[in-house]
Amino acid sequence: MEIQLARLYKALAHPVRLQILHILGHGEACVCHLIAILRRPQPYISQQLGVLREAGLVEDRREGQTVFYRLTSPKIQELIRLGQELLREQGMLAELPAVPEPPLDDCTCPVCTAHYQMML
Repeated sequence: MEIQLARLYKALAHPVRLQILHILGHGEACVCHLIAILRRPQPYISQQLGVLREAGLVEDRREGQTVFYRLTSPKIQELIRLGQELLREQGMLAELPAVPEPPLDDCTCPVCTAHYQMML
């Protein structure tokens, strides 16, 4: 149990992984959404998602060529919120940036592509 708990907190102890969890706390997102929002290369985002998946924090589903990720439990978002609250109580700012809503200009997923095609 101690090893599993340590693995969980180790997965949380990375700024980009926390941002990914924050984004997924607002709903399922495809890898290309995460790339567009975080402005990081695909291999880097995939590596961070792998760590989160191995820790049991996220799960994926495929839709054609697109891979979507979601949190495995709403308690994950609550854990992040509690951490922010603790830091606020200690006088430290702990706000995560706002999550943009799809469609995203830099995203080529079916959700964003369909939205842009409807606008034409």
